[in-house]
Amino acid sequence: MAVKRKRIKLGDVYAIPLPDGQFAFGRRFKDAGIAIYHHRGKSMEDLPSGENYQFFVGVYDDVLKSGQWPVVDHRHFTHEEEAWPPPKCIMDNLNGECSIYYKGEIRASTQTECEGLEIAAVWDVEHIVDRIMGDDKWQKTL
Repeated sequence: MAVKRKRIKLGDVYAIPLPDGQFAFGRRFKDAGIAIYHHRGKSMEDLPSGENYQFFVGVYDDVLKSGQWPVVDHRHFTHEEEAWPPPKCIMDNLNGECSIYYKGEIRASTQTECEGLEIAAVWDVEHIVDRIMGDDKWQKTL
């Protein structure tokens, strides 16, 4: 049976099936962002009780539209500013320069400003699941 493609809405919470039979959950943010909750559920109904996130990454729209990760909740943002993911770092491997990407804009920065920030990238299903499961092979591609 074909999976019906879904419309993406800010604040939707997706259940992410994990290889160990549990579920992770991710909440859709602006700018192709998804926040992955710390909480792991024994079922899709075992939702996170609060907004405690493990990490934020960019995710391809086709991942969220495919139905592979079902929408299990919707958590409205209280104001527009809250819907933006945190700033991300862009590192130019050729010249070593750093930039910060935030709210769709890029600005020059120092390496110190980038310390601790997520590297700007858009992730596919298997890479997000690997990271949730603690597999660091995704770091080797950065």
